[in-house]
Amino acid sequence: MATKSSGSKRHREAGSAGAAPNNSDTVLNGDGDRKDSVYAIENEKKNDDEKVVESFEDLDFSGPTLKAIEKMGFKTMTPVQARTIPPLLAGRDVLGAAKTGSGKTLAFLIPAIEILHSLKFKPRNGTGVIVITPTRELALQIFGVARELMEFHSQTFGIVIGGANRRQEADKLAKGVNLLIATPGRLLDHLQNTKGFVFKNLKALIIDEADRILEIGFEDEMKQIIKILPNQERQTMLFSATQTTKVEDLARISLRPGPLFINVVTERENSTADGLEQGYVVCESDKRFLLLFSFLKRNQKKKIIVFLSSCNSVKYYAELLNYIDLPVLELHGKQKQQKRTNTFFEFCNAERGILVCTDVAARGLDIPSVDWIIQFDPPDDPRDYIHRVGRTARGTKGKGKSLMFLIPTELGFLRYLKAAKVPLNEFEFPTNKIANVQSQLEKLIHSNYYLHQTAKDGYRSYLQAYASHSLKTVYQIDKLDLAKVAKSYGFPVPPKVNITIGASGKTPVTKRRKVDRH
Repeated sequence: MATKSSGSKRHREAGSAGAAPNNSDTVLNGDGDRKDSVYAIENEKKNDDEKVVESFEDLDFSGPTLKAIEKMGFKTMTPVQARTIPPLLAGRDVLGAAKTGSGKTLAFLIPAIEILHSLKFKPRNGTGVIVITPTRELALQIFGVARELMEFHSQTFGIVIGGANRRQEADKLAKGVNLLIATPGRLLDHLQNTKGFVFKNLKALIIDEADRILEIGFEDEMKQIIKILPNQERQTMLFSATQTTKVEDLARISLRPGPLFINVVTERENSTADGLEQGYVVCESDKRFLLLFSFLKRNQKKKIIVFLSSCNSVKYYAELLNYIDLPVLELHGKQKQQKRTNTFFEFCNAERGILVCTDVAARGLDIPSVDWIIQFDPPDDPRDYIHRVGRTARGTKGKGKSLMFLIPTELGFLRYLKAAKVPLNEFEFPTNKIANVQSQLEKLIHSNYYLHQTAKDGYRSYLQAYASHSLKTVYQIDKLDLAKVAKSYGFPVPPKVNITIGASGKTPVTKRRKVDRH
C-alpha cells in the first residue's frame, strides 16, 4: 500500500545519520504558510469513492507482524484501527479520540513495531519507541499485548513502572530496550538518572490516556519528559478520551505542527458501548451491603467487578466477603506492585469471579468477558462512570451489564448522566430476595477484632471520600444518615472515627485526611 511504503521510506531516512525530518505532511494555510498551532489540525478526510480498509491483511505489514496478528486471532480491524493505522504507517502525527474498548492499543502498537522492524533496531540502538500510560495496570496490559505482537520480531521490549525494582529496570535499559512501556514518574526518573539508558534514537512517542495522565497529577512530569526526549525525527501519537485544555496544551508541546485528528466518537452515539445494558437501583444506606451480598451470592458463576470509593473500603469488604465464604479478589493503590500485578492477571484469566476495587481498575484495562460492573459507591462524575462501565461490553460486539447503587439523596446524579448521553433504566429487587443478615454481620464485626478495625477504617474513608466529591449538589455529606451508613459497615451505631462530624450527622466534615481513592 502506498501509505505504508512512503511511511517506511520516511523511517528509513530518519534512521540514517543526519537525516532531516520529513515535513511533507505539514498542514498549510491558504497562503502556503505553516500553521504552528497544534489546533491547526487537519481533520481526517473522507472520500466516498475510496475503499475503506477493513482487514489487517489489506495493509502491507511485515511478515512477523502479520504472523503475530494471525496467531492472536484478529482478522477485521475496529473503526479506530482502520482509520488510525494507515496514517500512522505513513509517518503522520495523530491526535486520536476513541471510546474505551475500541481497540486503540493495537492501533498504536502495530505502527510502532513496524517502525522498529523497518529500521532494523537492535539492542545497541537503545529505545526507539516509548509508550506512556497513566497506571501500572494499564502499562502491564499494554506490555502483554506488545509481547504477543513482537513474538516473531527480533527487537527487544520492556516496561518501567512505579513500585517495581528500579535497579533491575536500569540494568535492562542499559542492555537496550527497543520498545519501552512506562508510567510517567518512573520514566522521568530513568531519563534523568539512569546513565546507560540510550534514547537519542527515539523515533516514536505514544501518549495513551492523556487526559487521565493529567487528571492524576502528572502534568509537570510530562512537560519535563517532553523537554528531555529528542523531537526532530520523532513521530508522536496522542490518544485521549476527552479533549481538555490541559490535553490541548500537552498536544501543543508534543506533536509536530498540523497533526491529523481522528475522532471515532460521534455526537449521535451514546457515551457508552452499544452492547451495554445499564441500570441503577435506589437503596437506603443501611440496605446497601445486604443488597450487594444478595446479588453476589446469586451471581457467583458470573465475572463481576465491584467499584468502591476508597482503598480502606475495598480492604474491608474484600476481607468480609472472603470471611463469610464469598471468595473475592481485591485491587487498590495501597497494595504492593507484585500483589497488584498478580491479582490483575489472576482475574483476567478467570472465567468467573468477583473483583472488588477502587478506580485504579477503571480506565483502559482490558479484562476479558466481564459480565457485570457494580458501582457500589457511585462515581465522582459522568466521566468516571463511563470509564468504570467501560470494563465490560468491550470491542465491537461486546455484551455486558452495569448496576449503580444510589441512595435517595443521590438521584440528582442521573441528570448529569442523561446530559452525558448515558442511557439508564431503574432496576428493582424484590425485598423478599434480599438476605437479611444484618444481625449476623453486626455480631461478626463486634466479635472479630481485625474485621472491626478494618470496618472502622472503611467507614471513615467512605465519609472522607464522600466529602471530597466534586459534585457537591449531588453528594451532600450533611444529608447522609450516619446511623444507616454505619450499619452498612456492620456497626449498630456509628463508631468514633478520627474526623469531625456533628452528632446528628447533619454538619459537614471539618477535618479530613488525604482521601485514599486509588
